[in-house]
Amino acid sequence: MDSISLMGSSPTSAKASFLPNGLKNGSMEGPSKPTVAIIGSGDFSKCLAIRLLRSGFHIVVGSRQPKRAAEFFPHVVDVTHHEDAVGKASVVFLAIRREHYPSLWDIKHLLVGKILIDVSNNRRVNQYPESNAEYLASLFPESTVVKGFNVISAWAMQSGPKDASRQVYICSNSVEARQQVMEMARQLSFIPVDMGTLSSAKEIENMPLRLFSDWKGPVLTAVALSIFFFAYSFVRDIIHPYMKSKQSFFYKIPLEMVNRTLPVVAITLLALVYLAGQFAAAHQLFFGTKYRRFPHWLEGWLQSRKQLGLLSFFFACVHVLYSLCLPMRRSERYLLLNMAYQQVHANIENSWNEEEVWRVEMYVSFGIMSLGLLSLLAVTSIPSVNSALNWREFSFIQSTLGYIALLIATFHALLFGWKRAFEEEAYRFYLPPCFVVALVLPVTVIIGKGVLLLPCVAWRLKRIRRGCESNQHFTDHERPAAHVSPERVTIM
Repeated sequence: MDSISLMGSSPTSAKASFLPNGLKNGSMEGPSKPTVAIIGSGDFSKCLAIRLLRSGFHIVVGSRQPKRAAEFFPHVVDVTHHEDAVGKASVVFLAIRREHYPSLWDIKHLLVGKILIDVSNNRRVNQYPESNAEYLASLFPESTVVKGFNVISAWAMQSGPKDASRQVYICSNSVEARQQVMEMARQLSFIPVDMGTLSSAKEIENMPLRLFSDWKGPVLTAVALSIFFFAYSFVRDIIHPYMKSKQSFFYKIPLEMVNRTLPVVAITLLALVYLAGQFAAAHQLFFGTKYRRFPHWLEGWLQSRKQLGLLSFFFACVHVLYSLCLPMRRSERYLLLNMAYQQVHANIENSWNEEEVWRVEMYVSFGIMSLGLLSLLAVTSIPSVNSALNWREFSFIQSTLGYIALLIATFHALLFGWKRAFEEEAYRFYLPPCFVVALVLPVTVIIGKGVLLLPCVAWRLKRIRRGCESNQHFTDHERPAAHVSPERVTIM
């Protein structure tokens, strides 16, 4: 069992005190690691101390009330006053808020030449004109300030890094200090990300405060489409029968109307995933280069494809659950009984319809296949699965199989509608059936893909993406710049 020694030399007869994960104080095995000081005695400071102890560091904690704070730390941690803690370490974690930075002014002379790691966060985005780390550097210009570890929660720090909480963003004006802190992050089992100079600190501090920033556009799109298609179906299937023949179908609103909206939104969102790539391809074909920047709206659209695809998968899954619940409705049982009574009254012994049987069988089969492919696309967008695939495998699943999923979902919708698109009574208030409106975008995307696969178009697009330019003279807007690849037409 790994053991952690007390700070400084300790007698071998000292009583062992156990730490989380079975660690205890005693002699260190292997090379001795430097002493690290932590200023602050809150929850994050405690969890950071435990994590550092598990990795073999000697820890000293500085607190304004050391006797009271010592109760919350392992016994091997030396809890003392600020000046004593700073004097024993060359690397100092500042686990205090920005408003408490001036309280360290009295020990400014002790911080000269030391690395100060700022782990603070603000209460809202862009709360101050400058970042906390830059403000700290202005207070202690003779110290080296490093911003890092602020995106890790206290719980993740103590329990150990998990998938999404493994990355630690680090920045500093000192390359040497930055590399030293990055190596420390690796020893703590985190993945350091070099963000460059201290000017990136404000961006790093805003990261924990963002709430699904990448999802706002896709979610708003999904909500807008849901409201539109629900209102469209409500007007056609509820209002029209009531106004024309006083039939009340309002009982369909909670289940059936929602279930009619879900698949329409799902297939529209899936079509939007691949429509963005086709716009990007058209942009490259028009300008004859891959180095001209996409418009901002298109670049944002390309970056939102993963979220759009996952939302499409979500709507499809909920649609399946709603569909399974339809036969359980009391209204469905009444309609089934009424149909049976009508057949008995009309003396109909066999109501078998071969065409309807085949239509429904194929309709359900295509729906299951499209959902299965959507599930595969969603699974491969998980980072751990994605990292296990090479680029060709990932592109085949997300692009080729994605288009196949869209094509099968389109056939699913066509089989659902069947002949109703050509029946006059299906156009209520002169509005086409909902499935006809839903098929406009997917059919457009499929036709667009067919055009891009034409040999003359595909050959030119392939040359452009390989770097062959029709015009080698770039304007300011055409100069090479990093942008989202249109080839990654994926849910990821």
